[in-house]
Amino acid sequence: MQNVSRDIIEILQYLLPGFVCAWVYYGLTSHKKPSEFERVVQALIFTLMIQSLVFIESMALFCIGKHTIILGSWSTKVELVNVTVLAIVFGGTMAFFVNNDILHGIARKLRVTQETSFPSNWFHAFCTHRTPYIVLHLVDERRVYGLPYEWPSDPAEGHFVITNPFWLTDNTDLIDGKEDRSEMRKMSGVESILINVKDVKWVEFMEATESNNGT
Repeated sequence: MQNVSRDIIEILQYLLPGFVCAWVYYGLTSHKKPSEFERVVQALIFTLMIQSLVFIESMALFCIGKHTIILGSWSTKVELVNVTVLAIVFGGTMAFFVNNDILHGIARKLRVTQETSFPSNWFHAFCTHRTPYIVLHLVDERRVYGLPYEWPSDPAEGHFVITNPFWLTDNTDLIDGKEDRSEMRKMSGVESILINVKDVKWVEFMEATESNNGT
């Protein structure tokens, strides 16, 4: 039992950089955390990448110390610090690439994939639409217009936080989508409103106009 426990501790210590990297990554992105088995697999992959970077760094430092200047001795403590720092930096870098759709954007240009880095089409729409103003169609047929300060990452749960909200009321029917005499009625005394995503039937992203651009 002692040998088994020691082996488990050694395995966890080896995977620790991968777990730290995954912790940073999921803390900075909206992707849902996978199952425990998938987390272990991800930790293995991240650990392999981090250990490879540490090896390259150590070789570079040895070459510098051999041919130019000695910066210090490479020890287990130095390696531990390097592994921890690289795990945090690597996780943050991966989160930056995913949040800005950089890697998948390059892959789409190369026609390798048509997928995005975002967790869902819902999240992609809110992150990339040209104008921030939206209209929420509620299940009770009312409509709310405003600027989404926060929105749920998951279309099945969470809340919208709409700032400077207006009620939209119709005085006439739309004709072929060309005539819209909707009136905007300010919610008096309301700075922002919290709306459950379950109370929303669909979302309209408004076109850029002089009025909603504040010009």
